[in-house]
Amino acid sequence: MYFEQFYLTCLAHASYMLGSQGEAAVIDPQRDVAIYLEAAEEKGLRIRHIFETHLHADFVSGHKELAARTGATIHIGAQANAGFPHSALRDGSEVGMGSLRIRALETPGHTAESVCLVVTDSEQSPDPWCVLTGDTLFIGDVGRPDLSPRHTPQELGGLLYDSLHQKLLRLPDSTLVYPAHGAGSLCGRSMRNERSSTIGTERLTNYALQIASREEFILQVTSNLPARPGYFLQDAEINRSGAEPLLDRPPLPELTPQQVQALLAGRANVVDVRPPDEFAASHIAGAISIPLSGQFATWAGTILGLSSKPALVADTDAQIEEANLRLSRVGIEDVRGYLAGGPAAWRKAGLPLESTASISAEELHRRLREGGVRVLDVRRNGEWDAGHIAGARNHALDNFPQGLPAVDDSQPLAVHCKSGYRSTVACSLLQRAGHRNVLNLTGGFDAWHAAGLPEASGQLATIDK
Repeated sequence: MYFEQFYLTCLAHASYMLGSQGEAAVIDPQRDVAIYLEAAEEKGLRIRHIFETHLHADFVSGHKELAARTGATIHIGAQANAGFPHSALRDGSEVGMGSLRIRALETPGHTAESVCLVVTDSEQSPDPWCVLTGDTLFIGDVGRPDLSPRHTPQELGGLLYDSLHQKLLRLPDSTLVYPAHGAGSLCGRSMRNERSSTIGTERLTNYALQIASREEFILQVTSNLPARPGYFLQDAEINRSGAEPLLDRPPLPELTPQQVQALLAGRANVVDVRPPDEFAASHIAGAISIPLSGQFATWAGTILGLSSKPALVADTDAQIEEANLRLSRVGIEDVRGYLAGGPAAWRKAGLPLESTASISAEELHRRLREGGVRVLDVRRNGEWDAGHIAGARNHALDNFPQGLPAVDDSQPLAVHCKSGYRSTVACSLLQRAGHRNVLNLTGGFDAWHAAGLPEASGQLATIDK
């Protein structure tokens, strides 16, 4: 038997390939499918099956392109109402592949059409070897139940409880668990860093599986969820019909500094993908910072939306190519182009530049004691509740698309997140909106905590818009 996990860090997404006796199956493929074709060729396998555990909301799947390039059958839950040729999976549906048997369990909860795939290798044991849980069961968490336009979170929460207790927890404790996402994904809220587990380990350690009452389970899994990005429902619909292939996409147009300046004048999104320190030192006035070094695609989808038509700014062609690929993974297809020559060309043209000032944790503490600075915390509610700077106000970066804090430059506004990535994005959006007295806390709340400075906890204080 061949088994491999493909982990895409920027989306915290795990996909899989199983193989036996010359045949292979891919589970929950990412948008760019060349990695599966290369792995299959290397192992002497032919991809015959593609499984989708559900209609993914946080990324665009490559199932349609992979099927077109291999002739494989796509299998997806019957409740998906998929608009592409497929085999509908129902409870007990089974696909054989060499010595492997892949049996579907209908496990609604995260979505109505969710399925889990129980894999048995008859050459090793009659008992299940692993279960591919999609977004139903994570390592240390379960899938969020608020992604359906047709079902309430409470309805899906109840179905999720039933799926876990009546289906997954009836598998042997030794069954390996392989989910579709890891820590950092917005499809859950408290996943552990491990990328696999067992049913027995999750039974003992997963908070959601410790909740005995169905009613209490529904209450807990529907409370304090991170904001749902607007593009999630759009991605699910793209996946329902199947995305167009990435093959033979035309190269991105080159843009002159004057063309980029005109785009900015028209309020177009110009996205600088360079590292945060480079952006802070000098950047195009009005550009948005979304660095490639973090969860670039997720934040681009959240902040910009799928119809944003951004223009890109980077130092190298490789950065532009990577950014364009990552944008396509969440469904941002229509990129206007990129600044030819990068920031150097902009400087040479003598066009407006700006910078983002920073402040250390110690200096911020001193200035807070003197009453000369305001603090904006752009982390999520759970992070705030665990510890925050006294006197700060909270406005999570996830919520920036719904509205930014009102401009008030009477005092400097020190912005922070956990370590500095999200606050860099936030500072750029605030500056673009007209804030001219913005400071980025170097090292974020991690630096504040490491310096042993005072922390508060408890009730959330939100900033007025």
